[in-house]
Amino acid sequence: MKRMSSLAYHFGLKVRFYPSSKQKKIIKLNYDAQRFVYNSYVGRNRNNYRAKGYLAVRQYQVMPFAFSVLNNYETKLAEEVVANNELLAKPKNIRDAYSFLRVKEIDSLAIANAIQNYQKAWNNYRKLGHGIPTFHKKRSDWSYQTNCQYPKQTEAFLDNGTARFIDAKHVKLPKLGVVRIASFRKLIKERLLNHIPTRIGTVTIKKTADDQFYLSMQLGSDIAFVKELPKTQSQIGIDLNLDNFLTASNGAMVANPRFYRKTKKKLAHAQRVLSRRQRRAKKEGRLAKNYQKQRLAVAKLHDKIRRQRNDFLQVLSTALIKNHDLVVAEELRSKNLLKNHALSQAISDVGWRSFLNMLAYKADLYGKEFKTIDPKYTTQRCHQCGSIMGQNGYKKLTLKDREWTCPICQTHHIRDWNAAVNILEKGLGNWQNSKIKKAA
Repeated sequence: MKRMSSLAYHFGLKVRFYPSSKQKKIIKLNYDAQRFVYNSYVGRNRNNYRAKGYLAVRQYQVMPFAFSVLNNYETKLAEEVVANNELLAKPKNIRDAYSFLRVKEIDSLAIANAIQNYQKAWNNYRKLGHGIPTFHKKRSDWSYQTNCQYPKQTEAFLDNGTARFIDAKHVKLPKLGVVRIASFRKLIKERLLNHIPTRIGTVTIKKTADDQFYLSMQLGSDIAFVKELPKTQSQIGIDLNLDNFLTASNGAMVANPRFYRKTKKKLAHAQRVLSRRQRRAKKEGRLAKNYQKQRLAVAKLHDKIRRQRNDFLQVLSTALIKNHDLVVAEELRSKNLLKNHALSQAISDVGWRSFLNMLAYKADLYGKEFKTIDPKYTTQRCHQCGSIMGQNGYKKLTLKDREWTCPICQTHHIRDWNAAVNILEKGLGNWQNSKIKKAA
C-alpha cells in the first residue's frame, strides 16, 4: 500500500459531527492527554537544556576542592536528568512512565501525534529562526489528532480503515466509535458509493469555543478528486484595498463587507457583560454558570463573524478561478501591514491572507494559474505611458489620492483600477518603465 506522501492527489475534508455525552468526555480526555504530553516534552527540553549547559560548564571549569563533593553530586544529577529525558522520547516509554496515559479511552496515536507535532515545531524553529515550542494553555476549544490505519488491507478505501465512513451520515472513529455527521461534498459520496481507492491520513477532532464539533480528514488518491476546469482564455489582475475589497483589471469592483465592524457594537456589549460576570464570580468564589453562558454567547458572535467572512472569501475565490485562466495579485505581508495601528483592525477584518491562500490552492486544484508579484510602483505607475509618480520631480500619490491625472500623457486614472491593470501587466511580464519619453 502506498504511503500518503507518495499519492498523486490530496484533498482536505471538514464536516461537522454530533457526539454523545460519553463521546464528548472521551474527546476531552484525549485533548488533555495530548496537551499533557506536548507540555511534558517542552518542560523536559528546558530541563535538558539547563542540565547540558551545567555539564558543559562543569567540564571546562576547575572547581575548588571544598566544593568537589557537592559538584560531583550535581553533575551526577544532571546526567540522570539528560538520560531520563532521552529515555522518555518514545511514545511507549512515556505511557509507561505515566499510568493515567494507559487508560483504554486514550488513543495511543494521539500521544504519538503530540510528540510528532513537538518535533515539527522544533524543525520549523530551525528553518525560520523564531517560534520556540512553548506550553499549550488550557482552552475552551479542544482538538487532537489521530490517524487512520489499514492493518490487513492491501488497498485503501473510505470504508475499510480504522477511521472509516459507515454511510453518508455516519463515521467510525478510533476510541469514539460511530458518530453522526452532517452532509458532506458530493464528490466524497461518489467515491464512497463507487468504491474509488482513497486513503484517509491524519484525522483531527476539534471542538470550537462555541461548542461545535468538527472532523477534518486528510485524503489522498492517485485519481483526481475534481476535474480540471475548461480554459477561458482570460487573465485578470486584482488590487486588494480597504475601500473596496478588490478592484479587478477589467473594471469590476467587489464591496468590502466589513463583517467585524457591523457586529462590533453588539460584540463589545456582550464582552462587557462577560467581564462583569467574571469579576463577580471571582469575588464571590462560586460556580460561574452565568459566566459560562455569557462566554458561550461571545464565542458564538465571534464564530458568526468567522463563518460569514469564510463564506464570502470562498465564493469569491472560486468565482475568480473558474472564470479566468490566470489570476495575478500583489504579494501582501500581513504581519508588516498590521504594524499600522490606524488600519490594523480593518486589515484583520478583511482577511487578505486567507483569500490569497484560497486562490493558490484552488488554482492548483482546478488546473488554473495563480501568481503574486512585488507590488512596488503598481500604484504610482501610469499603465498608459509607464511613467512613475514620485520620480522626475512629480508628486508622489498618497492614500487620499483616489483619482489622479498623469502629468505626461494626461490620462485620468481611478487609483485602484490603474493598480489592478499594472499588477496584471507585471504578472504577464509586459511591464515597461515608460512608453513615452519622460519629462526632464
